[in-house]
Amino acid sequence: MKYTPTLKKKYKEEIIPVLMKEFNYKSIMQIPKIEKIIINQGLGQAITDKKLIDTAIEELASITGQSPVKTISRKDISNFKLRKGMPIGVKVTLRQDKMYEFLERLISIALPRIRDFRGIDAKLDKKGNYTLGILEQIIFPEIDIDKINKIIGMQITFVTSANTDKEGYALLKEFGLPFKNIKRD
Repeated sequence: MKYTPTLKKKYKEEIIPVLMKEFNYKSIMQIPKIEKIIINQGLGQAITDKKLIDTAIEELASITGQSPVKTISRKDISNFKLRKGMPIGVKVTLRQDKMYEFLERLISIALPRIRDFRGIDAKLDKKGNYTLGILEQIIFPEIDIDKINKIIGMQITFVTSANTDKEGYALLKEFGLPFKNIKRD
């Protein structure tokens, strides 16, 4: 028997029927789905501290279970002492089973560990995609707090196949993202 992540099973068995009913879709192919999750860490301090990139790669690999890539600067900016081709961040793109596993860990373990957590803002990008900013990487249990030398934030982008913010919001809400209770139109 092949392993399927819990959230993937939940999507097929529970979320699809709810969205089909809510938006009156004619075909199952119209139902939005999460296509990928992109985790990005911008490391401006890496210009002066070269070890920061290697540390970020290790941490992001342990959080996601996938090897991240360095993001490279595209042009020179003299005010920031930045040269073209310098590494200035790391990113990883999750798809399929790893994406669902990361999403489950994020919702059930990492987000509840944020101090004074009252939900996340429900501001999507007009195309049904959502970006969540996290200030500290230490909310993930894979990170050993004793080995941290710098607190680094990250952006987690959920790319969906939804056409509108309303559809994207409904999809992410059904997956269990803890949005703040606000009225949606």
